[in-house]
Amino acid sequence: MNTTAAPDPGPPGTTGIPAVELTGITKTFPGVVANSDVNLSVRAGEVHALCGENGAGKSTLMKILYGMQAPDSGIVRVRGEQVRFRSPAEAIRAGIGMVHQHFMLADNLTVLENIVLGAERSNGIGATARREVLDLAERAGFQVRPDVLVDKLGVADRQRVEILKVLYRGAQIIILDEPTAVLVPQEVDELFDTLRTMREQGFTFLFISHKLDEVRAIADTITVLRRGTTVGTVAAADVSSRRLAEMMVGSELPVPEHGPSTVTERAVLRVTGLSASDQDRAVLSDIDLTVHAGEVVGIAGVEGNGQTELVEAIMGMRPVDAGRIVLGDRDLTGLSTLARREAGIGYVPEDRHRQGLLLDQPLWVNRILGHQTRRPVTRGMWLDRPGAKSDTQRIVEQFDIRTPGIDVDAAALSGGNQQKLVVGRELSGDPVLLIAAHPTRGVDVGAQAGIWEHLRNARAAGLAVLLISADLDELIGLSDTIRVMFRGRLVAEADPRTVTPETLGAAMTGARDGDAA
Repeated sequence: MNTTAAPDPGPPGTTGIPAVELTGITKTFPGVVANSDVNLSVRAGEVHALCGENGAGKSTLMKILYGMQAPDSGIVRVRGEQVRFRSPAEAIRAGIGMVHQHFMLADNLTVLENIVLGAERSNGIGATARREVLDLAERAGFQVRPDVLVDKLGVADRQRVEILKVLYRGAQIIILDEPTAVLVPQEVDELFDTLRTMREQGFTFLFISHKLDEVRAIADTITVLRRGTTVGTVAAADVSSRRLAEMMVGSELPVPEHGPSTVTERAVLRVTGLSASDQDRAVLSDIDLTVHAGEVVGIAGVEGNGQTELVEAIMGMRPVDAGRIVLGDRDLTGLSTLARREAGIGYVPEDRHRQGLLLDQPLWVNRILGHQTRRPVTRGMWLDRPGAKSDTQRIVEQFDIRTPGIDVDAAALSGGNQQKLVVGRELSGDPVLLIAAHPTRGVDVGAQAGIWEHLRNARAAGLAVLLISADLDELIGLSDTIRVMFRGRLVAEADPRTVTPETLGAAMTGARDGDAA
C-alpha cells in the first residue's frame, strides 16, 4: 500500500540538543546478537524513521529506549541527559511513550479502563478521565467508544486505543511500531496529517515501518539497521525506496505479482446467505462468496467492517444466524473448528501472537497447533514428537526461517520469522483452502517476498486462497478477484488488473457503490 503524499522538508526548529541519542548500544541474547554498536540520534520535533528487515534489531533497540530491556553496553541520552531506564514507567515519566505493533491491552476491560490503567492518579477513573480521553481522541481525529470492551474491537480500533494511552500519559517522544499496518490509503493520509500537526507542536516521533514509500512520505530522517547494526542515516528527501530496500536487505524492493491465471472451474469454498450477529448487532449480512481451485480471492475493507467476523464464521469460531458454508461437496456449517481444519482448511490468523503461536513453547510444539490429529505430528492416538521435530526442521529449511534451532521458543524469533513459521505450518497440512488474514503484516521486504512466492506456488498447484489484507498493493498484486466489504456486506467487486489503490480505498470507505473497477 502506497501513499501519494510527497516527502516533507524538515520541520522548523529541529536543531539543538537531540531529543534521543543512543550511542554504542549492544544487546545479546543466548545465541543471538540483537544489537551491535548501534548509534541513533533523533532531533527534537522530527519524525525519524527506523527501517530494517525483521531481526535487524529495531524492536530490541526501541525496547531499550522504552525501559523494557537493559543494554549490555552503550549510552542512552534523552534531551541531553544520560539515563538508564529500569522500566517503562521510568521512560513514561521521562516523556517517552510506545505504541507496540502487538498491542498491550487487556481484552476484558473497556476502552476507557485500558487507557487510564496505571495512570489513575492523573484524573481518576470517572467523569474527569472520560472527558480527557474524549478530548484527546477528538484532537487526534479518532472516534472512540469508551465503554466498549477491547475484546470486541478490531485491530485498527485497538491501535487507536494504544495511541490514546500514550497521549493520556503526556508523552512528547512517541515510538510508533508499524502504525499503518492496518490502514487504507485515506486513513494513512489522515494519520500522517495528525503526525505533522503534532510535530509542529513539538512532538518527536520514532516511526518503525516496512512500507518504504510511506516512510519517505512522513519521515524527515531515516536510519537503517541491518543484522543488528547501523547501516546509515539519510534524509528522507534524498533517498529512493529502491535505495532503502538495498540498504535494508541488499536487494531491490519486491513487488507482489500473481502471474498467469491458474483459476479453475472447480469451486472449493462456497458461502451462501451467510449472516451473523453480535449482541443483536448484525456483523455479517447475506454473504455470498465462492473461491475456486487455483484462485486467490482478496477481501478488501477498512478494519471493523466484517472481515474478521467472516473469517471466524468460516473457521467455525463464530456462530452464524443463517447461511451455509460448503467445502468441496461437504457442508461444514454445523461442524467444529477442528473438524473444518481436518476437512482441509489452513488458517493464517491476523494476529500471530494471540491466535497463531504459543510464544513460550519451542518451534516444534508450535508445528503441532491445529494439526494435532494428523500426521506427521501424530501417530494414531499419540503425538509423534520425532515426526513433529523432523517436519519442523523441514519447514525451517524450506521457508528460510532464521533460528538457532527448532527447540528455541517462538518468542525468540523475529516477527517475520514467526510469520514464516505460521505460513509454513499452514501450507504443510495439504490444505484445499487457505484462509490468509494479513499474511505479511509487520514483516520486512525480504520475508514478504518469500511469503508471496509460497502463496503463488501453492495457488499454481491448485490451492484455493481467501486473502484478507489491509495492504492494497498486496491485494491487487496477488488476487485474481477482489471483493469489497463494507458494514458487514460484500458491496463491490474489483478487477485487480485495472483497479487502483485509490479507487479500491474509496469503495472500502463507502464512497462508491457497485463495481470498484
